[in-house]
Amino acid sequence: MAVHRSSGHASGGDFDRVLVVDLGAQYAQLIARRIREAHVYSEIVPRDVTAAEVKAMDPVGIVLSGGPASVYADDAYHIDEAVLELGIPIFGICYGHQVIAESLGGVVVNNDVGEYGPARLTKTADSRLFEGLPVEQQVWMSHRDAVTDPPPGFSIAASTPDSPVAAMEDVQRSLYGVQFHPEVVHTERGQDILKRFLFEVCGARPTWTHVGIIEEAVASVRASIGDGTVICGLSGGVDSSVAAALVHKAVGDQLVCVFVDHGLLRQGEAEQVEETFQRSFPVNLIHVKAEDRFLEALAGVKDPEQKRKIIGETFIRIFE
Repeated sequence: MAVHRSSGHASGGDFDRVLVVDLGAQYAQLIARRIREAHVYSEIVPRDVTAAEVKAMDPVGIVLSGGPASVYADDAYHIDEAVLELGIPIFGICYGHQVIAESLGGVVVNNDVGEYGPARLTKTADSRLFEGLPVEQQVWMSHRDAVTDPPPGFSIAASTPDSPVAAMEDVQRSLYGVQFHPEVVHTERGQDILKRFLFEVCGARPTWTHVGIIEEAVASVRASIGDGTVICGLSGGVDSSVAAALVHKAVGDQLVCVFVDHGLLRQGEAEQVEETFQRSFPVNLIHVKAEDRFLEALAGVKDPEQKRKIIGETFIRIFE
């Protein structure tokens, strides 16, 4: 079977993209992280992303995340089923596994048992996802609904005592699903399974590194700014400091940093910020010493959320 290969969108095609469709809870964040740990670029997209939007992003693969609901509920999260027909390899995890089954004619039911925690998974057939892995392994389950009959064209790749279709695949259409969570560390060979999907099924290249991230960000900034001047509001925190460093790498002297010193940094940290951005880069830095204004605005305020809002508002007004 031919492997789908992206034409590349980032860094001139230096790395490939895998989309993670967020179907609820916080599974998508961890899945995206695991994919990036395999040096493949991942991007989280909402569940209502259309097939046309997916096609335009040209991913080498798609992962459907887990979620908290039942696929047959009235308010269940669904996807644009045309995504399943794009010919792009798809890997459904837990709820995503059930979405594939339900969308393509399989059967998903509440099996009155559920699985929560460790379970013993057994391979039941030759499988592209599990090739080279043990016949039995421990996986992590968190579900009550289960696929009892896979859709036409799918083979059952693995099962557990309470999930007869714990893994299924349609190799011809590059559609795969697992009931367990390979993204969590409690699944013994979870990262190996994800890598099987990424490299063997999708043909993704493990070329996405921190160097690639920086190069992509710098190229994007340079293209957006052109010959213009950039003003950066600098607080001394990680986010604004990293943003300033990347912009300076992209446009150099076109950057002007306004360091609003609110007096709430650690002792000596404001001087360290000034030292870093004036001497190490160097950057055109305007140091606004505004400690008195911040402390006056915060006087007598005890509620942390109110403090946060006051600090943010004061920062913006001074920066303006």
